[in-house]
Amino acid sequence: MKIFNLFFLLIMSNSYAQTNDNLPKSNSPVIADGAVLQLVSDQFSFTEGPATDRKGNVFFTDQPNNKIWEYDIQGKLSLFMDSSGRSNGMCFDSKGDLISCADEHDQLWSIAPDGKVKVLVKDYEGKRLNGPNDVWVTPDDKIYFTDPYYQRDYWKRKSSDLDGQKVYYLAGNNNPVVVVSDLKKPNGIVGTPDGKYLYVADIGGDKTYKYTVEADGSLSNKELFVSKGSDGMTLDNQGNLYITGNGVTVYNKEGKQIEYIPVDAKWTGNITFWGKDKDYLFITASQYVFILKMKVKGSK
Repeated sequence: MKIFNLFFLLIMSNSYAQTNDNLPKSNSPVIADGAVLQLVSDQFSFTEGPATDRKGNVFFTDQPNNKIWEYDIQGKLSLFMDSSGRSNGMCFDSKGDLISCADEHDQLWSIAPDGKVKVLVKDYEGKRLNGPNDVWVTPDDKIYFTDPYYQRDYWKRKSSDLDGQKVYYLAGNNNPVVVVSDLKKPNGIVGTPDGKYLYVADIGGDKTYKYTVEADGSLSNKELFVSKGSDGMTLDNQGNLYITGNGVTVYNKEGKQIEYIPVDAKWTGNITFWGKDKDYLFITASQYVFILKMKVKGSK
């Protein structure tokens, strides 16, 4: 297991920060005054799926290398899980288990703190899923996940078994139910801490939508939130939505852009909040992982 101490990471961070001249340094509604991106590590192939536990530790994936890593609140980076089912998007449930989109065999997993795996979903009506990509868990442990089709080089198949790329809802019986079927390629997904609203990014249609979550898990009142798609998404405690792709773009509750964070990477995949107070933005971007000190905190 590789462990890097915080002192070494800060040296790396300062080296990176000196080259990043475009980052807002003051008067931002969300970024701490004077803050710059800090490089955590650049040792990965493609980082994705960051999820924050109750303490503020972040778990994230290096999907091409089939691993899940942990970046704890002390600033230590360590390998949490090898052979992770090609995990992609992840989210913690209320019990502290890590819900993971494991697209090696297009399944949805629950990973216990000791690394024990339970397969929650292995197919949809007997057909192989496209490839679960991102997931959000409600306060009462219901699950929503997106299922776009991205051809993987480790698959034998070359086409989808299904009739579209959809969003699914999973209740207690572990049978996925289609709740959104009219998007081109749903990808990023996140819900509000009260469980009342769900944001879904249609990366294929370059749009992000907001839905009302009904008591039975269905979604209603589809509303175009912004005319921009996203890979991953997160919310802060002010209700601002953060989306990714070309850097990080931040929108307030009304869908007005209030910040843009440039990231010097080929692709910015996903984001969450890290730290004891969850007041650092944690960014996965191609082979890199970054943190950024914020004025706001994570939504949960």
